[in-house]
Formats: sequence, C-alpha cells, structure tokens
Amino acid sequence: MEARDLGGALRAAAVRHGATPLVFHGTRGTEATHVGALHRRALRVAGGLADLGVGPGDVVAVQTTGCAENAVAHAAVLLRGAVVLPVVAIYGPRELGFVLRQSEAAALITSAGRAAEARALRAELPALRHVVGIDGEDWSALEAHPPLGARPPADPDRICVLVYTSGTTAEPKGVQHTHRSVLAELDTMPGREDGYVYLDAFPPGHVAGLCVLLRALVNGVATVFMEKWDAQTALDLVHRHGATASAGVPFHLSALLDAAERDGRGAGPLREYLVGAASVPPVLVERADRAGIAAYRAYGSSEHPTISSGGADDPRAERAATDGRLKPGTEVRIVDPEGRDLPVGEEGEIWSRGPEVFAGYRDPALDAAAFTPDGWLRTGDVGRLDADGHLTVTDRLKDIIVRGGEKISSKEVEDLLAAHPAVAEAAAVAEPDGRYGERVCAFAVLRAGAELDLAAVRAHFAALGAARQKAPERLVVVDVLPRTAAGKVRKHVLRDRVRDEGARG
Repeated sequence: MEARDLGGALRAAAVRHGATPLVFHGTRGTEATHVGALHRRALRVAGGLADLGVGPGDVVAVQTTGCAENAVAHAAVLLRGAVVLPVVAIYGPRELGFVLRQSEAAALITSAGRAAEARALRAELPALRHVVGIDGEDWSALEAHPPLGARPPADPDRICVLVYTSGTTAEPKGVQHTHRSVLAELDTMPGREDGYVYLDAFPPGHVAGLCVLLRALVNGVATVFMEKWDAQTALDLVHRHGATASAGVPFHLSALLDAAERDGRGAGPLREYLVGAASVPPVLVERADRAGIAAYRAYGSSEHPTISSGGADDPRAERAATDGRLKPGTEVRIVDPEGRDLPVGEEGEIWSRGPEVFAGYRDPALDAAAFTPDGWLRTGDVGRLDADGHLTVTDRLKDIIVRGGEKISSKEVEDLLAAHPAVAEAAAVAEPDGRYGERVCAFAVLRAGAELDLAAVRAHFAALGAARQKAPERLVVVDVLPRTAAGKVRKHVLRDRVRDEGARG
C-alpha cells in the first residue's frame, strides 16, 4: 500500500530508491551522496529533534542554502511528524522575525551567522525554543543521535508544510499544505524515466525549491543541487553530471543559453527546461529550441503549486504561447468580476481547485478572500482557456512586482520607503527589466526642504533589515502622485510613465 503521509513516503523511498544519486554543489565543493545515505542522516537528526522536545505538529523553520544539510533538515522534520517551514535564505531579520513569530516556530535550523541573528530575536519569540546552526556543535549533536524509530502514519489531511509568500499585502502570508496536497503535487511531477537527471537552480524557501527537493527524496529522481546560481557553473554541472532537464525563470534560461554560446560546448545533454514564475517571452522558447532545448511554460503558485504545464514533446507554438494543459485532477474556471463563467477564449480571473490546493492560510482571517464559498481558489491572476484546453496567463490582479521570479509586495516597499524621514508619500511599481523581468521602481514625494537619492534609499532599506531585492533600483522624485477622485494613487499612470521612459531610453 502506498504511503499517504510524507514520513512514510520518505521511509519507503529509502528502500525503493536508496541508490538514486544526489549531488550538492556549493561553496564547500561538490558532495555526492544518494537517497539512502541522506535518509539515514535524516533519521538521526529526527531522533535528535525528538530528544529536544520537538513533537508532531510543531513548526520547525529551515533557513539555509541548497546544501546537503538543507535536504537532511527538511527530511528530518517530516520524519519526526513536525511541520517544515522553508524560509528564503536571503530574508533579513525583519522578514525572518515576522515568519517565526506568526508561525510560532518551535525551532530554527539555519547557518551559523543567521543563528546568531535569530538568537538575538529570541526575547521577541516566546515559542522559539531551539536555534541550531548547521555548521555548529548543535547540528553535530543531532547528526550523532540514534536514529528515530518507526512511528504511526500521520493523518493525510494534517498540515505538514508551511510556506510564506508575499502578495499584495505588506506582510507575507503563511500557506499551509497537508500530506495529501504535497503528495498530490509530487505525483504529477515528471522525472521517473530512466536517464533523467535534473539540475536544480531554485533556491530553498520557495514552494518550487521544496517540491524539487521532495521529488528527489520521495520519487527517487537523480538531482544536482546548486547552492548558488551561476550560469557558467550550471553549464559545467550539466556537462559533468549529464543533466537532461532543469527549470527556472526566464533570467536563468537566458543566462544559461548565453553561457552555452560563449563556452562553445553548447547545452550538451540538456534537453528540456520548464520556465515560469514570470512573464516568458516566446522568443526565449524559440532561442532554446535552436540550442536543442525544448523549453515549456508552467503556471502555479504557493497556494496551488502546479495548475497547468506544457511538456517537452508539445509543439513549439504551444510551448511558446501557452502555459500548457491543466494537471490531472485540476479544474479551472475563467470568470468575470461578478464570478460568472466566461466563454472559451475570453480573458478573466482564474479560479482553480484540485488535490494540490492548500488547506488555508496560517492566519485564517485571510481564507475568506482566497476561497469562494464552494471551494474555488481565487488566484488573482487573469487568463484564458482555448478550445483545446490550453491555459494562458495574461496578467495579474495582484499588485506585486516579480523580480527574477521573486514576488515583492509593492505595499511593503511603500511602507518601508515611507518610514524614511525625508519621504512624505511613496508608491512602488514594476519597471520592465531585460535581466530580471521586472525591478522595483519607487516614486517619492519629499518633505519640504528634504533631499533623497537612491543610495540613501537602499541604505535605509538595509538598516531596516529588508531583503536586498526589495530595495528600489530606481527612484523618481515627484511633486505629487496622480490620484483618483477618491484619493487612490493611479498606479497605471506611474506604470505607463515608467514603460514610456524605458521605450524612449
């Protein structure tokens, strides 16, 4: 009988896929291991967590880079029956403090430098009982612990994963997934055929990175993990380890193609590439085809990880112009602002439901806006379905900036900028960027007699502990912000100005 909880699935995979190779490439060099060996390490750490008093249902945050210890920590938390909370590695004290506080995390596993920062926050985090640095004595003690024994299966509908995502609100939202929803996602992920080797460029802390890691450990998919993205390193790893597939945002694929052209070796064994998390220009898919790589698009979110996806065998026109077909078990409705279904081919908001949909936010007050009374997830994105069942995402309702696949709340940027003593009013919008897709452009109305430049703004964001990518990369000082009669800032006017200036410049 197939395991229907992640702890059981990990134990079964250690037997069934124990010899599957895993490679971790990072600052300490390359570490080659396999699923069985990593599982044994995870069982010891799980036993150590139990000895610390971490129990089933407790939240354990993991904030590390994509090293082997990151994989061990995630597996150990799930084997213990606790809730794993991946945290973006670049989050500063401000974001980390919020996530730990709202999640009521009982423990944090992180790097030595971040461990010191987290311990400094302990007075504000009464639920946080343990902080473990993966390169310190506490981690060594966990790895030296006797392995955790067998435990009864968890309820498939119990929460096991908590991922925080920034949307249109100032604070991140905690997305809760169950054993059932995560396993449903893993069931639809490709990579079980012989000879398939995956290069992982997604950083930990995101739902995509989590799913890739769990696919390797549960489904037994040979995977090469990069601790830090670098296009030339990625190309070297493709050739060295025979990687046949990878994924990333348009920036990753474009940089990889650039490296392959400069290097002269081409893309080697790489044959397919899933590209998403940002607007994908059709010319990029066409360029990948010329390099021998079948690139295809996919669409999903933290709340519903994969709604639709193309495939390497699809015609190029479909791969370049659509986000593929719906995943098995997934349903989609395209609706108007009143929630009425629209005809095939017309654009409207995308509503979805299916086995992968999350169980609700950590803050239940957010659920009413996310779900319809009959259980459809309001994605906030705009798209259309064609007669052949292909979904194409054309816009988004949410006021977010997507920089290199990272979602940044414009309201959070505005709130941080408004905290500067020189700023009277602030507005943030997405500015098109050839490298990252979008970047943060801030408009500011200054206080009388005040002065402000971009360097001062970025220093201000750093002092507040905000992640680097949230700091504006362009500052426009204006006398007034355009507003509606009701007083709301007319952001489309600001976006049009930014785009027009970019087109002229």
